[in-house]
Amino acid sequence: MIVLWIILGTILALLLVLALNTAIKTASARKLIGEHPTFSDKELESYAHSLREMLRCKTVSVKGSYDDTEFAKLRDVVKEQFPLLHEKAERYSFSDDCWIYKIPGKDSSRNIMLMSHHDVVAATEEWSHDPFGGEVVDGAIFGRGAADTKGSLCAILFAAEQLLAEGFVPEVNFYIGSSHNEELGGDGIPSALAWFREQGIIFEVIMDEGGAIVDPPLGNMNCEKCAMVAVHEKGRCRLICKATTESSHISLTGYKNNPVERMSAFIQEISTKKPFILRLNPQVTEMFRRLAPYCGFPMNVLFCNLWLFGGILKKVLPSINATAGGMVGTVCTFQKIEGGMTEKVCTANALLRNVNEEDLRKDLDAFRMIAKKYGVEVEIENEEYYDPADLNSAAYAYAMDCIEKVFPRYPAAPYILPAGTDAWKLTPICNCVLRFAPTRMSSKQLASIHAVNENIDVSAIAEAAAFYKYFVKNYK
Repeated sequence: MIVLWIILGTILALLLVLALNTAIKTASARKLIGEHPTFSDKELESYAHSLREMLRCKTVSVKGSYDDTEFAKLRDVVKEQFPLLHEKAERYSFSDDCWIYKIPGKDSSRNIMLMSHHDVVAATEEWSHDPFGGEVVDGAIFGRGAADTKGSLCAILFAAEQLLAEGFVPEVNFYIGSSHNEELGGDGIPSALAWFREQGIIFEVIMDEGGAIVDPPLGNMNCEKCAMVAVHEKGRCRLICKATTESSHISLTGYKNNPVERMSAFIQEISTKKPFILRLNPQVTEMFRRLAPYCGFPMNVLFCNLWLFGGILKKVLPSINATAGGMVGTVCTFQKIEGGMTEKVCTANALLRNVNEEDLRKDLDAFRMIAKKYGVEVEIENEEYYDPADLNSAAYAYAMDCIEKVFPRYPAAPYILPAGTDAWKLTPICNCVLRFAPTRMSSKQLASIHAVNENIDVSAIAEAAAFYKYFVKNYK
């Protein structure tokens, strides 16, 4: 009986600790109250007009070729729409059409940059609106690039133009960057990077696309939207897996010597066992810490008490949500399999997307151990990894504070981006590269990126411009 009372007492004490910890963190969290920027109809029409003119330029990036016709039109549009920027800023061009603008600051030794890209993917689907028309319907502007990312580029340019019109001089050098071949993973920003390195230029903060203001990413949240700031991109490790045989006669080859069956069994075991390290990395822990106070029961208890539930959470996340699961460890995708008995070889291409570079080394060891079991050779084709933004930096804290000031009704939280941007290429010259375009999007608008009827609210572009303006104006 005494043992039973001890067990019950322990359970009650644990429940009390969980409840108290949740209550304290919820009470101390920022209250989601305040007013977001608002704009007159005339102001919104001005934003719509400029973005419409930009969307009408069919700057589709094509692998293996470059035609400057539509890109030249866009340069003319930008010069016409934002004359003060072209009058007062220094302008540099790299590769075929990568733009870098510099507005000199009071302290010429310090630098910040806002980025986007002006190339777009093709619009081959059956749209309800002209994909290059910039038509406004019910407050939303439709067009390829509206959300990805001429919309945010337009907002950056508006912010710069407005600041220059006010005679504002930034405290530090303010750069604007935009690539013409981001969609292809092209040489635009890498060419600019080479020049920055030659000039000895490093940045305190760089803000590119990636995150946005989206519908709450966790269930049962008590907020309209969340500002999700990507502070890291998953690394990329491409592998070539090869199974071979000496025989080309399938009837003379058993299971263990058949490269097709061995490769299939190998892929099946990797896909089933997922032999990779799972970890709540600092970026994910910080995400849950910031979002937990705005979650309802029982998610608030779970996320406010990761010291107890973290181990369980990292194991169940991959099965609950693929995107969230991708933030707790390496994800493997087999992209192509080819060959067979006639060729005496079966090959498969695998892509590992990793969060942590040290974990990847151990993940590769586990991958190779299973490969060896099936007589599969593994070769690294290429590998890319860059460090995440420093969550302890003053620049990161400032960016999060700006979001809270401009969008007081939205929680702001970091996360790990599974996709790729131009931003990771600049991590060698900046320890706080953030992927966040402050554009408000519904889930449907987010899904329209690279898809049919891409669109974004005109008011969201105006709000983004207000954020960029605040960010630059108050940066010390």
